[in-house]
Amino acid sequence: MIKIQSFTFNPFQENTYIAYDETNECIIVDPGCYDENENTVLKNFIDKNNLKPVALINTHCHLDHIFGNKFVTDTYKLSPQMHQLDMPMLEYAPQAANKYGVHLGELPEVGSFLKEGDVVEFGSSKFEIIFTPGHSPGHICLVNKEDNITLSADVLFHLSIGRTDLPLGDHETLLNSIKNKLFTLDDTMVVYPGHGPKTSIGFEKANNPFLQ
Repeated sequence: MIKIQSFTFNPFQENTYIAYDETNECIIVDPGCYDENENTVLKNFIDKNNLKPVALINTHCHLDHIFGNKFVTDTYKLSPQMHQLDMPMLEYAPQAANKYGVHLGELPEVGSFLKEGDVVEFGSSKFEIIFTPGHSPGHICLVNKEDNITLSADVLFHLSIGRTDLPLGDHETLLNSIKNKLFTLDDTMVVYPGHGPKTSIGFEKANNPFLQ
């Protein structure tokens, strides 16, 4: 059974996730750790629980979701995996850092690209990749139907949705991703977003003011 540990990191209050199971293998999703203290928080949890990171996944490459890519790559010898259509966001990240007045160090090279239908495996568990553009052109979500978990990143939030006023964002595309991909999942599915508290598909269907 998959367990989810979340950390709220960096000036943008981004949610970084570690997903792990009884084998102690884990994946790190959207490492947003911004400084040495946040790097230590992430590493201490992994060490304390004797976890073995086997994959680094970027749901998309906005600045706040990739601050910790180099730390994770250097520490655990993992290369980022992402959707190819988000390469423009990765390339824009240094410019975005200058715009927001934050520090972004060297970014590691992408190891491989993920597409819809791919499966990320760790231990005895897995996540299926679904393609959910709109907030960014190559945004993906991770879904596990057995344990009823979705890592939705910046597509769907508790009572909100991802912003689309950033470069290459598109509002109609985002709404289509939510309605045609996420809202086809079970109403009881727990949603872990890229910012803010967790929610569920059914709750957002019934209550999200942006989706009524």
